[in-house]
Amino acid sequence: MNKKQTDIFPQADVPPANVPLADRMRPRTLDEVVGQEHLIGPGKVLRNLIESGQIPSLIFWGPPGSGKTTLARVLANTVQASFVEFSAVTSGIKEIKEVIKEAEQKRAVRGARTILFVDEIHRFNKAQQDAFLPHVEKGTVVLIGATTENPSFEVISALLSRSKVLILKGLEAAHIISILQRAINSQLGLKPLLVAAESDALEFISQACQGDARTALNALEIAVSMAKPDDSGRLTVTLHLAEEAMQKKSLLYDKAGEEHYNLISALHKSLRDSDPDGSLYWLARMLASGEDPLYVARRMIRFAAEDIGLADPNALLIANQAKDTYHFLGSPEGELALAQACLYLALAPKSNSVYQAYGAVQREIEQSGALPVPLVIRNAVTKLMKEVGYGAGYRYAHDEPDAKVDQQHLPDEIRSKKFYHPAERGWEGRKKKERESK
Repeated sequence: MNKKQTDIFPQADVPPANVPLADRMRPRTLDEVVGQEHLIGPGKVLRNLIESGQIPSLIFWGPPGSGKTTLARVLANTVQASFVEFSAVTSGIKEIKEVIKEAEQKRAVRGARTILFVDEIHRFNKAQQDAFLPHVEKGTVVLIGATTENPSFEVISALLSRSKVLILKGLEAAHIISILQRAINSQLGLKPLLVAAESDALEFISQACQGDARTALNALEIAVSMAKPDDSGRLTVTLHLAEEAMQKKSLLYDKAGEEHYNLISALHKSLRDSDPDGSLYWLARMLASGEDPLYVARRMIRFAAEDIGLADPNALLIANQAKDTYHFLGSPEGELALAQACLYLALAPKSNSVYQAYGAVQREIEQSGALPVPLVIRNAVTKLMKEVGYGAGYRYAHDEPDAKVDQQHLPDEIRSKKFYHPAERGWEGRKKKERESK
């Protein structure tokens, strides 16, 4: 049975060198946790739950290395509950029954609470998840499930209704650098080895790990193992060693600086110019440089609405589907969906008529203010309204040929204005020709 019980943190008699750095540096208290301020900051939901001692069953949903296991362990340690951990990959209903039996005994003998932490709970099938329900309801165990997948789709509704879902965010580069520096300066970490790290090496790891603290610490540990001591015995982690440890090359990129805007501009303009090769290149450059893939997906969704619009209405759907696919699969598999969407957007016919029309409407409203609705399309819900002309002469579209009506819809002051000017290309161009031929 793949289960770990009670030993929440590595014991003092275990030589640190035999324990991975990521485990040695796992926070033991809530104040040591880096990131997730929206959950553990002062007055935030998880901190309030822990301080009250009233812990409901929880589902932690977040990307790899964001701290799901760490928070579960800190929570159990803080409320002094028995902590049982096992993975949904190798455990089944038999193992669940064993855990529940032990929890019942502890509760009956000592009144002790048991926190059951299930990693990758989305890998349990419906029957396995159902097995938790009666024990969660009775309070035999407090269930904490961890998942990288959307629990709305992967966790049964009965279990969701009995749990509180908390969403964890991928760690920011500044969070990762803080974690790496703490590992270098900690006695439990790398301090006994006299380790130093160049700032560009830490910056590279913080970008390349894509918000995964475990990946970052593993890379630092590998880089240290490859470093050669100088005359004083100090080990220095250089950018070259960081690249070797991550098996990635450092590309000039700063997600908060000029190069960030240079690359997204290059992608956007390559898409607008219908260049599939340039578009795919800049997409891959951004991803290889450590950009958040969901940021790239959001930019492509914006592009589909702004630069393709009604020339190909499917473009917006495909861009959204690529975002959802990446969110579901993660890296590296999900990046192929982003590449597919990128090529589709590059090859699609282009139109900015929606962008232009909406901008024109916004400027008109800013200039002319709140103009009154024409009487003909007002809703006459009272006798008085009918008497003063609300809805007078209104023609119901479904009673007309082709369900189309040419009647006043804009306010009197701007009734002759045209905001939308369709392009000649794609779906929009075909619709324009159909309207003009009638």
